[in-house]
Amino acid sequence: MQIVFMNRLSRISGVDQEMYAQLWIGEEEGIWSLGWRDFSGGENYIENLWYEGGSWNEMLCVYRHELAVKMGDGYRPLIDGIFHEEDSLTGRNQEQLKLQYYSEYYGNEAIYEELCAWRRGKASSERKAPYILASNRLLRLLSTFLPHTPEELMQIPGVGEGKVAQFGADWLAITTAVAREHSFPLSWVYEVIEEESFVSWLYKQKEVKYKKQLERLRLRRILLQGIENGLGLEQLKVNSGVNRRELIEAVEELEREGYSVEKLIHVELSNMPQNEQEAIWNAYVELGDLFLKPVLHKVYGDDFSAAEGLDIYYERLRLIRIRFRREQTHKVGMATSF
Repeated sequence: MQIVFMNRLSRISGVDQEMYAQLWIGEEEGIWSLGWRDFSGGENYIENLWYEGGSWNEMLCVYRHELAVKMGDGYRPLIDGIFHEEDSLTGRNQEQLKLQYYSEYYGNEAIYEELCAWRRGKASSERKAPYILASNRLLRLLSTFLPHTPEELMQIPGVGEGKVAQFGADWLAITTAVAREHSFPLSWVYEVIEEESFVSWLYKQKEVKYKKQLERLRLRRILLQGIENGLGLEQLKVNSGVNRRELIEAVEELEREGYSVEKLIHVELSNMPQNEQEAIWNAYVELGDLFLKPVLHKVYGDDFSAAEGLDIYYERLRLIRIRFRREQTHKVGMATSF
């Protein structure tokens, strides 16, 4: 095996005791290997094989995730740029991340819960998903820094004039109800944060990010292999450990990226009457394909209900919509080619 990359990492453990390790990538006849050598016991090392296989992309995902775990635990590299990605962390981004870091450790939990309750009520009354109104991150920031005026609200990352106009009065009614021990502007935060703890926290954020990327990549591989082998959603659910709704979303993403998912659609719709499929198709032609509920009501009636639940009907709507959108895209492509 040929070693194509190696880096040394170290961390301080206990009183002036340095621990170090090696991270390496090797290749032999198209097979990639990725490993970690722990030298904490002296010159003899313990080796952990993190990955072995033929996919460079999967190996890179594993590399980034496992490395983020180690760096979150305090290891630092001899050679920088170790994640092999473009570093786009500007000064402004870093300031915002420091505010987020501080909010995760010093937020007012009672105020945070009150803001979450506000969001649930608002989402229900406006029939919107809660995350569209405000993210958990934003509510944490509000509960930590407790703005008292619209001008102070505007200093919270993620809050602009639109948010202030929509929700500012509601938020301020909650955040001004308690005393605060700090002031605006928030530049004092950057001075009280311990830099090494902040850096470790950043790597923990990378760990979460890369774990999601790795899970998405592995799900894609399972889906593509399963679809090629003629599996249906239920068997894919067993193989992947992912629920059917998430599988459908992943299938839609594969279709958008240009992969063929027609075998799966054929399997899932094989027992569905043709006239029912045509009625759904015609409803998309008439109503458009953005929203599923109007199509469901058009085909099955406004008061439609089913003993087995509506999930299976929405699955079929989404699978037929994949075909519908594919044909519309093909028509547009044909039209623009002339």
